[in-house]
Amino acid sequence: MESDEKKIKIAVNGGIGFGSKLNAKQLLLISKYMNEDEELELTTFQQLYIEIPENKKEEIIQEFENVGLACYPVGNYVKSLRTCNFCKGEEREGMPVAKELNKRFAGKQVPFTLKMAYTGCPIGCGEPMVSDIGVMKFKDQYNLYVGGKGKGFDAEVGMLLKENLEPEELYDLIAEIIDSYAKLGKKRETFFKFWRRIGKDQLINV
Repeated sequence: MESDEKKIKIAVNGGIGFGSKLNAKQLLLISKYMNEDEELELTTFQQLYIEIPENKKEEIIQEFENVGLACYPVGNYVKSLRTCNFCKGEEREGMPVAKELNKRFAGKQVPFTLKMAYTGCPIGCGEPMVSDIGVMKFKDQYNLYVGGKGKGFDAEVGMLLKENLEPEELYDLIAEIIDSYAKLGKKRETFFKFWRRIGKDQLINV
């Protein structure tokens, strides 16, 4: 690739599935858009950051998607859903719900990077309780946690906001929370600080 091309950074991963995996075809395609001296950054959001030519953005994203790679914007957006490894099967662990959560919310613009996580059982491998918004499948319904923080001296387990939700109830409630954060959050205010500032009652009233 020509060195004088203006580049932009995008995030890619293998989508929502059984574990965080990439196949050979996907790796080969990613390497096609890297120079020998370039590095691939792996983030805590289960994403890879890669720089691509800006003038070929749409074409390259389509090429990535054709081999099963999911592409997301980099910056102050809802990150792709962090998940567990779905160890007991698609339906039992609620993978269709996880896929729908990612489809609906990943890439939405917010005041600061927002981390969503999902786990298919109470073991919690996807770390939903220490994420900004976390979902835990329990039997055939879903529990929603908000305001978790996994890093820093003030790390904190999220609050159980609602339990025993049906999928559509879950989607609607998360949509309301993210919309409120987008509208009422201050510039570069983390969701953790926003949640502490506004509180549960005010957020629900809004």
